[in-house]
Amino acid sequence: MTILWGDAFEHHQSRLPVNVMRISRSNFLAAIVGGAAALGLATGAAAAEPSAAGLWQKIEDGKPVVWVLVVEHDGTFEGAFAKMFPKPGEKDIVCSKCEDDRKDKPLLGLSFIRDMKRKRELEYEDGNILDPRDGKIYHANMKVSPDGQTLYLRGYLGISLFGKTEEWTRVPDNQIPTLDPAVLAQYMPQALPKTAAPKPTPANQKKPTPAPKQ
Repeated sequence: MTILWGDAFEHHQSRLPVNVMRISRSNFLAAIVGGAAALGLATGAAAAEPSAAGLWQKIEDGKPVVWVLVVEHDGTFEGAFAKMFPKPGEKDIVCSKCEDDRKDKPLLGLSFIRDMKRKRELEYEDGNILDPRDGKIYHANMKVSPDGQTLYLRGYLGISLFGKTEEWTRVPDNQIPTLDPAVLAQYMPQALPKTAAPKPTPANQKKPTPAPKQ
């Protein structure tokens, strides 16, 4: 080490053995290549970070009670009731106590999470959530688990310390096309099932001869 650092390096730099210079240069290049590879891996991992966008379900007593579709619009996330699981005898519910554009709108397809913005890789803040039971709107934030399979939604008044957190689990993306077409048309039209186009008649196929008139 004294050959490479300190006063010894200043006095004997020109007399360094060629093999030492080659080793030093190769180590330097290896460090650069290794650092670039690590940076590439880190960038790829960041790009693959789980997102709150997708389909989620709330479960009570081992059964789903609602599916929620979360979508992104220019960096802002919105959540809507995507599928209801009513109990026997329950009728379609409307938000009769809402006081904004959602007043008297049916819960299915209703936007109840709004203005949520991604602040860190797995955390979302500055949003609000509507309680359709009483029409009240609360501050809200969200957090996605590192594996992307759980969403924690917290609604609160004033500061986040005084609030309640709900835990939702992700529904596989292949279930999104099964949602009500009206919900998909409003929030995710690209997921609407494509209707099969009629097959064109081949040009060389003869048309059936009409039966003779009686």
